[in-house]
Amino acid sequence: MTAVNSDSLVDLFIDGKSIAPATGDYFDVLYPATEMLFAKVAKANHLDVDIAVRCARDGFNTWSSLAPSAREAALLKAADIIEQQGEERLLDCLIDESGSAISKARFEIRYTVDLLRTAAGEARRLYEKTFPNDNPDRLSMVFREPLGVVAVVSPYNAPLSLLTKMTAFPLAAGNSVVIKPSEETPVIAIKFAKILVEAGLPPAAVNVVCGFGHECGQPLVEHPDIDGIALTGSTQTGIRIGEIAMKRMIKTQLELGGKSAAIVCADVDPVKAAAIVAQGIFTHGGQICMANSRVIVDENIYEAFIAALKQQAEALTIGDLRDPKTVYGPLINRNAVNKIQQHVEQAMAQGARLLTGGESLLYQDGSPSLIYKPTVLLDTPNNASAWCDESFGPLTNVVKSSSLEQAIALANDSKFGLSASVLTKNINWAMQAARQIKAGAVHIGMHAFQSNALAPIGGSKLSGLGRSGGSYSIEEFTDVKWVSIEVKATL
Repeated sequence: MTAVNSDSLVDLFIDGKSIAPATGDYFDVLYPATEMLFAKVAKANHLDVDIAVRCARDGFNTWSSLAPSAREAALLKAADIIEQQGEERLLDCLIDESGSAISKARFEIRYTVDLLRTAAGEARRLYEKTFPNDNPDRLSMVFREPLGVVAVVSPYNAPLSLLTKMTAFPLAAGNSVVIKPSEETPVIAIKFAKILVEAGLPPAAVNVVCGFGHECGQPLVEHPDIDGIALTGSTQTGIRIGEIAMKRMIKTQLELGGKSAAIVCADVDPVKAAAIVAQGIFTHGGQICMANSRVIVDENIYEAFIAALKQQAEALTIGDLRDPKTVYGPLINRNAVNKIQQHVEQAMAQGARLLTGGESLLYQDGSPSLIYKPTVLLDTPNNASAWCDESFGPLTNVVKSSSLEQAIALANDSKFGLSASVLTKNINWAMQAARQIKAGAVHIGMHAFQSNALAPIGGSKLSGLGRSGGSYSIEEFTDVKWVSIEVKATL
């Protein structure tokens, strides 16, 4: 393992060291705002993955043997470092590498601090139990033990906060990790891992390998010394990883795609409801798996609602990532823009109507940028890709309903089940919808993407398996062991 000291290259981070890739190959990471070069990053293959996993095994042996208070202290120190130095050490990278508006980047930093402190608290709450036996001479105990080495495959849309959630809780339980970040946003992952080591985690307990799925991600999740997998990503990737995991029967937590619905009932102010829905779909350009990409509006307020939503969309500040008023900037890459354009065009060919948007902003030379205008489609058919598939961009579909029952049926008309929202002041309607919508979360009086470090985040159907956050993550990344003792054994 030879370190490379060139400032122009970003290397792998293994055992606390910057390590050149085995092949010597690097790949380009671009600024989404300009599509120019941001960094050249080490491209890992199976050889690098094997080194990282073997280091993580050593790191697990060290980290898991520490007292819970020591694990708590290291995670708390990491939170303190980020709280005090996050603007200096992480903010620019979040903005430039992921195309995050400054307000969103600052939220990620604050939420990362919250997640680390929440995870630190969980290190002391790995409660063990006893339970009664009919035989009074027997004692039964239940232990909770870390899995070992966890592979963390993290996404580009919230590359700091989601990585933190996927990493901090397994670490709190005593696991070590090998992180494979999105190839779109690897640099922020390495910066985060270095802070964890700086905070006192054993260097071998946190490792980062960068690269592409078939060369890096697949060898990682297939590695025989991986004991658990955490993925936030596409449903297609989740299905593939799930198949791999099942062959070895290892624990896997999958937070996958969504097509979250917002139900807007007749008793709400349509202007206020439109403002909530606009925030729920256009924040970070809709690159949020829980974004309100389907909106079901009671027919009695439909016209007033769509007029207000059009006004909201067209009034948004977009583009300049360092303007605090900016709601979003570019999508992550050209493929993301092409996908949403295809969804718009296909839906309109099938009968949907364009209320606003439907195209990219232009660069100065007249070519389309990666900034896609806030887009609203009306009356989108339920077999159109814009209704059925995750667009992952600033596109929402609005249809009308004649009853709450019909609205619930439309909300459930999806292969996904990640999140939903219900806008109403009627508690009976709210609870009826909350109980009948098939989703991992239902939020009443607010949009569908909400963050809470303690909450069980996850979905049903093709939105994934398992839950992340707080004690729910601890359950995913520990094993339960029953130990029984014959107290009066005569051996």
